[in-house]
Amino acid sequence: MPSGKMTSPASILAAGIDRDRDAVIAGLTLPWSSGVVEGHVNRIKILKRQMFGRAGFHLLRKRVLLYS
Repeated sequence: MPSGKMTSPASILAAGIDRDRDAVIAGLTLPWSSGVVEGHVNRIKILKRQMFGRAGFHLLRKRVLLYS
């Protein structure tokens, strides 16, 4: 993106999709999904944020395993 030239958020998004065209096509056409894994990762990140500064790894591990 040249400096001094104004670009809209939509054109920036379109340029990013165009750069990642192969990944976008694969994500829209292939039957596989990482949605379940991403959900678990998100849940663990939320637990880590909630427990930051409160307890150590052992309690975090118990909470993660409790919700599994």
